[in-house]
Amino acid sequence: MAVLDSSIVNVALPDMSGTLGVTIQEITWVVTAYILAQVIVMPITGLLAARFGRKRFYMTSVLLFTASSMACGLARSLGPMVVVRVLQGFGGGVLLTVSQAILRESFPPEEQGIAMGLYGLGAVLAPAFGPTLGGWITDQYSWPWIFYINVPIGVINLILVSRFIEDPPYLVREKGYIDWPGLGLLVVGLGALQLMLEEGERNDWFQSGFILRLAIVAVVGLSFFVWRELTTDKPAVNLRILSNVSFSSATALGGVLGLALNGSLFLLPVFLQNLLAFNAMQAGFTMMPRSLAMAVLMPIGGRFYNRLGPRVLVGGGLLIAGVGFYTMSKLTTSVGYWDLFWPQLWQGVGFSLIFVALSTAALSTIPKPRMTAATGLYNVVRQVMGSVGIAIAATTLTSSTVRYKAILSEDAGASNVARQWVNTTIAGMIGKGADAVTARAQALRMLDRLIGRQAAVLAYNHVFVLVSALFVIGFPLVFLLRRGTPGAEVEIAID
Repeated sequence: MAVLDSSIVNVALPDMSGTLGVTIQEITWVVTAYILAQVIVMPITGLLAARFGRKRFYMTSVLLFTASSMACGLARSLGPMVVVRVLQGFGGGVLLTVSQAILRESFPPEEQGIAMGLYGLGAVLAPAFGPTLGGWITDQYSWPWIFYINVPIGVINLILVSRFIEDPPYLVREKGYIDWPGLGLLVVGLGALQLMLEEGERNDWFQSGFILRLAIVAVVGLSFFVWRELTTDKPAVNLRILSNVSFSSATALGGVLGLALNGSLFLLPVFLQNLLAFNAMQAGFTMMPRSLAMAVLMPIGGRFYNRLGPRVLVGGGLLIAGVGFYTMSKLTTSVGYWDLFWPQLWQGVGFSLIFVALSTAALSTIPKPRMTAATGLYNVVRQVMGSVGIAIAATTLTSSTVRYKAILSEDAGASNVARQWVNTTIAGMIGKGADAVTARAQALRMLDRLIGRQAAVLAYNHVFVLVSALFVIGFPLVFLLRRGTPGAEVEIAID
């Protein structure tokens, strides 16, 4: 539910803007506020869990997420909505990281792959199903219900956690000193970065003084944050965990996965709706093969982890997903369902193998007392890189469309075929009663639309080629992954 709420509201934004009485530009803060809060809280979950007790901290976060979900549905103006979305994002960010840590610790090594496969069903499938589910709920009921559906699940979660989850004995409450300078630098630097990524496309990136200032604040803030955390005795975020080669490699590959998955999840619905005139439900149904493949294969992939290890599964998944995206780069304006079915199916197979093995391998050599901090770092990298993926995909799509349109327009100006098409169209319009000047102007506008449409298709294909290249670039990191053993965890913890 925490992941779902980052994407389920997207299709409801027009309805929400009408109810709240704001513009579409202003209503996007409903999305930005949630993601911004998630990104800020994820790295410090280890610190907060150690200070307040992990079970108590987790239950408080569930309560915060559930109560703020109800408040979101009841909000009737933008200010209160943004405030409660921030609170909901804080709660949701904790649920993502602490849940993963609890699952990782609760199962013996031979079952951890399966546990991560089940965890992955929510973490990966929720963004895929979110827009379709949000559209259906908004059409059938109204937009507040996309928030109200969290309430019963949150209540059930509270009951089950209070009964079945306990803090393990090695998690010691840590009180006293808090690295406030580190926390401040993290909030400023990471917050500015995420806000820049969310608002950059709408503000023409570095042509905007606002975006440029955010970039400077992000670079300076994060640079001082890294310096601070590596030099202080009790850091707010333990960046020294990244010295674990297997964990840092898996985290980097997780960033590649977030980059590709979020970028593609942004691109394909836009292509289907803008160029093929699909509605939201049709676009969601067309994107279903990838989601169904992940739903079926993730638990199965977990079973193969112990037999094959992370290198085989992640390496194979990168190759399969890369081929799937490269196949997707052959789009035309006349593609049908089955033309999109097979590339997405292979992408789903690849993502299933990657996610399960990667999330298991990332934490397999981390000592249990540091598990919550490690899951926070792992998830925040994937979340931020997901935002980077959307920003890069949107910007590259826009710039590539302009470039391809210029090339095609130049080619059309020198093409006998284009001139013949224009003359035939003009003659047809004159035959129906239009005067020559009007007929020529309309024919040229039609040609411009056709060129723009083809340029957009070429731009989409270009971006999908770049996405497939990401998997090739990330492949060498596979060889740094380690399976990990229970004994290794103990030795690292003692060191």
